[in-house]
Amino acid sequence: MSSTDILAALAQNLTAGQIRVIDLTQELSEDTPLLVLPEPFGQTAAFSREEISRYDERGLAWHWHNFTVGEHTGTHFDAPIHWVTGKDLADNTLDKVPPQKLVAQACVLDFSAECAADADFLLTRAHIEAWEAEHGAIPAGSWVLFRSDWSKLPVDAYTNRREDGAHTPGPDASAVSYLVDERDVLGFGVETIGTDAGQAHLLEPMYPAHALLHGAGKYGLQCLENLDLLPPTGAIVIAAPLKIRDGSGSPMRALALVSE
Repeated sequence: MSSTDILAALAQNLTAGQIRVIDLTQELSEDTPLLVLPEPFGQTAAFSREEISRYDERGLAWHWHNFTVGEHTGTHFDAPIHWVTGKDLADNTLDKVPPQKLVAQACVLDFSAECAADADFLLTRAHIEAWEAEHGAIPAGSWVLFRSDWSKLPVDAYTNRREDGAHTPGPDASAVSYLVDERDVLGFGVETIGTDAGQAHLLEPMYPAHALLHGAGKYGLQCLENLDLLPPTGAIVIAAPLKIRDGSGSPMRALALVSE
């Protein structure tokens, strides 16, 4: 089949409903929960907007806003330059991400039951190997999406902040090292606010998802939803951030294509 035939078949299957488009993006609004860092660290800006006009004397026929938002607010994409380990890599900013890498197959690792039982659940290499024993080896260049069903929780449980910080699931160093060194994944995506566990400052190295992924030039996706609608393998994910010059991250609209 020629490349033209492949694209024509894709278009026909989309039109016929044989390929379902699933939105993996949380709504971005003034109510979007934020990652909160301890003092004295700087904080990301919440989403806010200012009306410019609404079919009135400020603009008779048009409605629009100015908006402010942090690079790492809501469903967003992390570039390698976001973390100190990736600061000296070539092509480490958003504007340098090859567009070919914004579309890739996905492997969805479902450990939602374990996360429901333990808010501090850590995904390990052993968990990934057990998943591969059932579903096959994770192909190089894939997104690995960690399904926790965290996006289904109310805001207080979603952020789950306590006196000692947030308590949310994430990977340990063995899991991230395995994905980077032995599976050469494109990146790692989660339903929580950050790719790391809420208590990842206690791990070695601290914040292994950020430190190891970005140090290897890999990408991160945060605040995803609807991972329960994806199969373990076979989905195609489109994760396209804004093309911000020298950007470290960006809100995005993440979509998945799933065969019906």
